[in-house]
Amino acid sequence: MSDSRKAQLNDWVNGQLSQLLEMGSVDIELTTVSGDASFRRYFRAQLPQQSFIAVDAPPDNENSELFVEIADYLREAGVKSPKVFAKNYPKGFLLIEDFGDRLYLPRLLTLQDGGLDAISEYQVESLYKDAIRALVKIQSNVDKKRLALYNREKLRTEMQLFEDWFCGHYLGLDLSAAEHDLIANTFAFLEEAALGQIQLAVHRDYHSRNLLILDDVQFPEGSGPGIIDFQDAMAGAYSYDLVSLLRDCYIRWDRDLVESLAHHYFELASAAGVIEGVSVAQFRRDFDLMGLQRNFKVMGIFSRLCIRDNKPQYLADIPLVIQYFLEVARKYEEMAPFLDWFEKNVLINAKAKLNLEL
Repeated sequence: MSDSRKAQLNDWVNGQLSQLLEMGSVDIELTTVSGDASFRRYFRAQLPQQSFIAVDAPPDNENSELFVEIADYLREAGVKSPKVFAKNYPKGFLLIEDFGDRLYLPRLLTLQDGGLDAISEYQVESLYKDAIRALVKIQSNVDKKRLALYNREKLRTEMQLFEDWFCGHYLGLDLSAAEHDLIANTFAFLEEAALGQIQLAVHRDYHSRNLLILDDVQFPEGSGPGIIDFQDAMAGAYSYDLVSLLRDCYIRWDRDLVESLAHHYFELASAAGVIEGVSVAQFRRDFDLMGLQRNFKVMGIFSRLCIRDNKPQYLADIPLVIQYFLEVARKYEEMAPFLDWFEKNVLINAKAKLNLEL
């Protein structure tokens, strides 16, 4: 964000707060909260008794109208998305509810780093079960017809980032026609798997950096997590958000915990009627194959964030994504030709550039 945009946002927020709170002149200096993997930036407007979040979303790059629409859909579904108090679509400015700074990820890392005993494991499971309950509410109550389709073209465009940005721009691989065909066939297999699933509302980035632990004083107990970064929601495969949550790019859990939490989702979603007719075996396959699609997407996006957007910190998270990919791909015969090529041609280059130890 340029200094001029921040100054404009600051002036706009002060004017909005003056009207919203029916105060006289307001002169608050915005403080930086964070940025994310997009062009958005977040700032806090702190008053003596309350605070708000100011969002700068440059209209050439971000769709603030869609953000507001989907925030409304989520609140109507009974989950915690931030209220929008003021908006200026031409400028790309929003004034929204402040959920605080207690993201899931730092809390989960603290619990993990301390070594999981019975108490800390219960706390980890409680956080994830809250997130899973919220996810089932979204899937049950958000009308997928109000969302754009997570269709074949979108799935392919996302996976293509792997070939273009990870293999091409980052690793510098010059792929042959046969290699392009192998990749395309693998993508087609995963597209069919995703499109064959029950289609529901999908957040599309449902993980520990987009979920917040809410203050019990400000929000009623049992409200569930605060949910952010939802503006790219679409109607797509039911397993997408679950695999994003449990095979998180930023934190890894042992297989037993992941399987236990995945089964918890299966029981809740089955009881809610959102995955009617899906067997346990089919659920596990859906979960795995959807994860592979997301792995391709993330390897490409993180490479692009480094090269195009000058955000090299995302490279540090690619090794975990590759680890997930290898562990799951090795379970499926349909992935064998691609996996053989990947291990012989991609992995050897990735190990050198990313200091991989697999």
